[in-house]
Amino acid sequence: MASVPVYCLCRLPYDVTRFMIECDVCQDWFHGSCVGVEEDKATDIDLYHCPNCQVTHGPSVTGGARDASRPMKTGSPQFIRELRSRTFPSAEDVLLKPSGAQLTVEFLEERSFSVPVLVLKKDGLGMSLPPPSFTVSDVEHYIGGDREIDVIDVGRQADLKMRLGEFVEYYNSPNRERVLNVISLEFSETRLSNLVETPKIVRKLSWVENLWPEESAFERPNVQKYCLMGVKDSYTDFHIDFGGTSVWYHVLRGEKIFYLIRPTPANLALFERWSSSSNQNELFFGDQVDMCYKCSIKQGNTLFIPTGWIHAVLTPVDCLAFGGNFLHSLNIDMQLRAYEIEKRLSTADLFRFPNFETVCWYVGKHLLDTFRGLRENRRHPANYLVHGAKALNNAFRSWTRKEALPEHEDEIPETIKTQQLVKDLAKEIRLVEDIFQHNLSKTGMPFGPPRGFSTSLPHALMASSPTPGHPLGRKKVLKPKEGGSTLGVPKKRGRKGKECQDKAEAGELDLLEIHTKHTLKKLHPGNKSKGKVTVISQIPGSVNHCKCLFSSK
Repeated sequence: MASVPVYCLCRLPYDVTRFMIECDVCQDWFHGSCVGVEEDKATDIDLYHCPNCQVTHGPSVTGGARDASRPMKTGSPQFIRELRSRTFPSAEDVLLKPSGAQLTVEFLEERSFSVPVLVLKKDGLGMSLPPPSFTVSDVEHYIGGDREIDVIDVGRQADLKMRLGEFVEYYNSPNRERVLNVISLEFSETRLSNLVETPKIVRKLSWVENLWPEESAFERPNVQKYCLMGVKDSYTDFHIDFGGTSVWYHVLRGEKIFYLIRPTPANLALFERWSSSSNQNELFFGDQVDMCYKCSIKQGNTLFIPTGWIHAVLTPVDCLAFGGNFLHSLNIDMQLRAYEIEKRLSTADLFRFPNFETVCWYVGKHLLDTFRGLRENRRHPANYLVHGAKALNNAFRSWTRKEALPEHEDEIPETIKTQQLVKDLAKEIRLVEDIFQHNLSKTGMPFGPPRGFSTSLPHALMASSPTPGHPLGRKKVLKPKEGGSTLGVPKKRGRKGKECQDKAEAGELDLLEIHTKHTLKKLHPGNKSKGKVTVISQIPGSVNHCKCLFSSK
């Protein structure tokens, strides 16, 4: 909601340092001192009628005499009181709760990162943060008090601008006349950034971190580091984070309560209808869906919210938190769906992911290079990656249609030949699907072998091009450990083991070939071959090179 000037009867402009109250009839705002309403008495007023509206609608309604047919407004004191008193299904029913060390790319690949993840202690997350003694005054010290920031007036659910120094003064004041909340202070380009390192899993997955070229003519999106400062009773209404980004969220001091809703097709349709309704601020969206989960994030906890999840946030006590947003390849389709919802709702550019389509084009080019590199080495991309590439290519077709192009061409990188990319990516997807069908008809398994044999693409690969000469990302080299093996191939273990190693290094032996031999041996027990195949896959940073041992029984 855009910030607009509000004037009292005294004609002085709205001032965050003075208590104001809204008339429930004309919806104008008035200084409490101008209309004889003291702040500590305002919470007892259910319906306020200004001096002008009292003539036609009677006096204000207080203390339980409230008209029950008139909904309360989101963010109002009574709304907060009722929200605190309500019960919700516990998010424990859907949360994953790994340790920091357990939260790896493989962990999320196996679970498709489809439910929220709560890590109770930051140990093992590879994340750097200031100590819990860090305060909002320290935030001002590192960013600068003159920095203009966006602030939400919770009672009005409206935006306003303030200097950071003014907000810190308000935050530290014992007498706050308004409930103000800061949730969009991005600090990547400030000194505070030196104190905060995002979780390792975010750095591994993030498209912007890994695939945004340094030579890009577009401004790099800075959305990975936010400082969130909310006072008691701050409330952010239900939303999907811009561009369908996933979120990391660490509570340094205080507590936050999240209300979480799955992004099912039905819930997304309801959300879009609710977001575009004229009385949105009188409807609690959690009441419109089948399940709204409550999740309390205590001091020291870190929450990861997946793509598309609809959520609201209540601050039960003063809170200082750090968080950030990131796009990734685990659920490309849902990211695109969220982006399309934003467009249909005509979301202002200020509240959308910067250069969202641009980063998608860079990713599309990288996926093409990745698919080609894997195919040339007779390997297969993970199923979620194929599904995501199809969704991305469909979006590319939509954005480049003749009638739609004028709206989208400003975000297309000059280095991308759009029509050729769409054509080539579609071809690679077809080739993968042909192999999928071929394997399914021959072995009953589309890509992969039996349980324990993984053919998914390690996401570390997504940060580097599989073929030389492509500019996206930085080249990564896997170095052998001392006394260990190179690219997952063991050191010499007898003559047959050496033959297997030589073939693997020469690119003559791949996962599909091993699996085929293994399957044929099962299908034809009369085969005279007595070799034994042992497979260990997913060597970090490599393209699923095999570790195979042929030995006599």
